[in-house]
Amino acid sequence: SKFVNDKWMIKNGFLNDVQEHRPWWWNIKVQKLNLSAPLILLPEVSCQKAIEILQEKGYDQAPVVAESGLILGMVTLSNTLSSVLAGNAEFSDPVTKVTYDQFSKIGLEDSLGKLSCILENDHFAIVVHEQMQFNGNGSSFMKQMVFGVATAMDLLTFVSRNNKK
Repeated sequence: SKFVNDKWMIKNGFLNDVQEHRPWWWNIKVQKLNLSAPLILLPEVSCQKAIEILQEKGYDQAPVVAESGLILGMVTLSNTLSSVLAGNAEFSDPVTKVTYDQFSKIGLEDSLGKLSCILENDHFAIVVHEQMQFNGNGSSFMKQMVFGVATAMDLLTFVSRNNKK
């Protein structure tokens, strides 16, 4: 059951991780990963164009974000190709047809420990940053900006490069 699973509680922000015997990197902030800026696709990009862009730019995956800033999900090169080859999507379909809409988000200020818990179940986490924006009448709202995509390889690379024995 999820309510007694500490990792689920930490991942979803219901429990602060105060357990002892954690690795040296556990409480370091996600921003220390120095992730490169992600390639972002708009929802109207076709599957064929998404494949071309990902291959040309050397990416395996990219967040799909509406012009409003709403994060719709993640598209991967392998899922897009397999969906088209299996006949579940056409090259001309919008990339949203093959977008994973189940994904985890993590903030720059969150810990690598929280990221580690997410990566135990997910292949990636979308790293977001909250930004205050103002519209013409002076009212403000918070907007999430995609800052990067963190994978287990990013975490492993950071830990191995900075290993404190």
